[in-house]
Amino acid sequence: MLYGIAAAAATLLLSALLTGVLRVPALRLGITDRRRRRPLPLSGGTAVALATVLVAAGADAAGLLPLGAGVGRMAVAAGCVALLGLAADLRRLRWWVAPAGTAVAAAFVVPYEETSVAAGVAAVGWIVVATAAFRALDHADGLAGTVGAVGAFGAAACATAELMDGLAALLGVLAAALAGFLLHNWFPARAGLGAAGALFTGFVLASSAVFVRAGQGIGAGAAVLYALAAIGCADAALVVLGRRLDRRAVTRGRPDHLGHRLRRLGLAPRAVPVLLGAGSAGGALVAVCVHTGRLSPGAAWWVAAAAAVLVLVLVRRPVTPVFRPRQRVASASSQVSERLRVRSG
Repeated sequence: MLYGIAAAAATLLLSALLTGVLRVPALRLGITDRRRRRPLPLSGGTAVALATVLVAAGADAAGLLPLGAGVGRMAVAAGCVALLGLAADLRRLRWWVAPAGTAVAAAFVVPYEETSVAAGVAAVGWIVVATAAFRALDHADGLAGTVGAVGAFGAAACATAELMDGLAALLGVLAAALAGFLLHNWFPARAGLGAAGALFTGFVLASSAVFVRAGQGIGAGAAVLYALAAIGCADAALVVLGRRLDRRAVTRGRPDHLGHRLRRLGLAPRAVPVLLGAGSAGGALVAVCVHTGRLSPGAAWWVAAAAAVLVLVLVRRPVTPVFRPRQRVASASSQVSERLRVRSG
């Protein structure tokens, strides 16, 4: 217990330090996103991955928090996925490269000895989908870090119930790394997570959930997996449905995610991650209760119903910028002036 607290504290401090130190190199290398019309260095992803892997590997090598062969293999695969995400941050890759790389990594970590071949293939597919859905959450300040930390705590509770101490330790370290990153990512963000951190975090969360449920009931397993990833799934469903209704390409980026649409409802920037983090906590609580047998697998339908209501309420919200009243007047005046100038010229 004491070693776990020390490892979490060290990871939090290391993640916060690395996120700040790597901001300048990220800006110089062009590893940036654009928010509020200014470049945002994506140093958080590298910091979260490095802090998690270094502290977990160090504690394992010292014998303080043994991870085990399967969990160690997962950490290595997650590191490879983070490198793939870093390549995506450096230059634009084709949309299928990240899912394909994630599928290859997932194929090496699924515990086939505890699952059938069909269930193992389905688990690989779920890891790919859940990882991609989590990556899409990195569109608003504080959102991916908050949802990821909550999900890590939920998965760690499930692992603890199964006496998987190594997996619970890795997830605790990941949650601490995300907390350190959030010190720089809360609105207004000074650093972003990027594809490297989002793919790394999503992969660890999805793979951990598969590890915890391997060899157990399919129905309860599906309920646990979905409840842990409910916010990411809701965001993915909202984006796909909204773009199909608008007859736009699903793979083309657009400000139409959960955070964007909630902001259109008038929520403050800091309220968006708090609200969706609370939703993620509710899903994680249901997942833990289903996993430990305190709730039936049918409880996940309540999570799915809440997510469906959220998607249906937001899917028709406008995603294009709308001027405030004073801005409308100023914009109309500028348009009239421009027309008069053109006519007089």
